[in-house]
Amino acid sequence: MSLHWLEQTEADLPPLAQDAWLSASELTRWNALRVPKRRADWLLGRWTGKRALVRYLDLPADFSKLADLEIRAAADGAPEAFLTGARAPAAISLSHRDGHAVCAVAPAGTALGCDIELIEPRSDAFAADYFTTSEQALVAGAPQADRSFLLTLLWSAKESALKAMRAGLRLDTRSIIVIPGNEAGFWHRLEVRHESDRVFCGWWQASDGMVRTLVADPPLRPPPS
Repeated sequence: MSLHWLEQTEADLPPLAQDAWLSASELTRWNALRVPKRRADWLLGRWTGKRALVRYLDLPADFSKLADLEIRAAADGAPEAFLTGARAPAAISLSHRDGHAVCAVAPAGTALGCDIELIEPRSDAFAADYFTTSEQALVAGAPQADRSFLLTLLWSAKESALKAMRAGLRLDTRSIIVIPGNEAGFWHRLEVRHESDRVFCGWWQASDGMVRTLVADPPLRPPPS
């Protein structure tokens, strides 16, 4: 089985007057958000998630039917998909950054996490606070020009794994170690290990100044490129 992946930008959003694609509870949630950036990110994430689910579940691409497909936040904050009020047969993960949103979809029951991050400089203090000693050594041994990218990749993979564990930053990021691969192809392998010996297999890709990561347990094939 393979992962499904969709990335959208703010330019892909329909006009706000066409918010009929939100369910009643989603519309209430969106209207309750007061910070403009938070409102924009939330809306783009829901749009991306619904479009990805329509493709994965092979649902009619009827714009007016999207309100029947609802993405709810579980008690632990993880997104869950519902179709006409019942749990949809799919696991999903969402992420957004700088006007981009991504959604990964996999079979129900998959522990799934995805993330998108802007490649930008991060301080030595950031690395010391959030990365294991072996990860810090990996970054220190890389060419100076590659360090921002490598730190971003490691951070993104940790974010994906924490989502797959449905824990977020409630867990110490140093309890997780990321082992990135660099195989040829659009998606490159990575592995994330938690100190409990739980292992997530996943994939990463970088383009347009951004890094994208996704992990799953059990392991799944990469999304189509």
